Amino acid sequence: MDENREYKSSVFSLLFSNPDILRELYSALEGITLPPTVSIIINTLEDAMFMKRINDLSFTIGKKLVVLIEYQSTINPNMPLRILMYIARIYEKIVESSNIYARGLIKIPRPELIVLYDGPDTDWDTQELKLSDAFEDVSELGIDNTKPPPLELSAVVYNINQGHNKAILQRSETLNGYSAFIDKVREFNNEPGNLKTAIKKAAEYCIERNILKSFLKTHSSEVINMLFAEWKDEEALEYRLNEGIGIGTVKGRNEERNMVLELIKQGYTVEQIEAKLTQTAGSN
Repeated sequence: MDENREYKSSVFSLLFSNPDILRELYSALEGITLPPTVSIIINTLEDAMFMKRINDLSFTIGKKLVVLIEYQSTINPNMPLRILMYIARIYEKIVESSNIYARGLIKIPRPELIVLYDGPDTDWDTQELKLSDAFEDVSELGIDNTKPPPLELSAVVYNINQGHNKAILQRSETLNGYSAFIDKVREFNNEPGNLKTAIKKAAEYCIERNILKSFLKTHSSEVINMLFAEWKDEEALEYRLNEGIGIGTVKGRNEERNMVLELIKQGYTVEQIEAKLTQTAGSN
């Protein structure tokens, strides 16, 4: 069902669509300094027919690294599988198909897989998501289930909410500015008024304090409209979760709740989601 999902640009992907800002972001995450002479080539996947973005950000660094960064407001346990599909398509873009049949070893950029998170669950700084967590238990087939799998993929999740991963945010003015902007949107959204007003007030607040000033002034209407659409989508998911599933069955259990939200995003019906929940509970 996921292939029918409608992808669209986001404030995050718009902000980090500049090679120099990506250089700053990666340097901050890794605690290094990439010199300006090192090339940054953006290769984010897009649906050419519908002019929509598929993954959030991907780029190569000096032909040595291929970096894939996903931005999430909920921790999605299926992210490693999604990243596996994305990175395979990105390698297809990087490596000419005819070369894979050559006799000699083909060198490819080393992958770096990163998730940036700014959702409400903020009791941690970093997490690791592994593809192997999704693998079926094969012990009943007589196979050693503890043997390292022949295929693995892991992604580091960084909590970029204000007050978390301070060293990273201090090293990236842009990421810190984005984190502060989102934090202010949340703050103003708790006040009387509507969401668009909250986003506008947050943008004005940041511009006055030189936080993402140039970006917010240049893209003010885009930022307001895109972020409004993103957050309204999240509110709609919350409503459907409350009304259709019965949040009492999953309230307080973030893993199950996030799974429900993701299934709703993918277009599953209430009945299908309830069946998935039952199946998951039965396997635990």
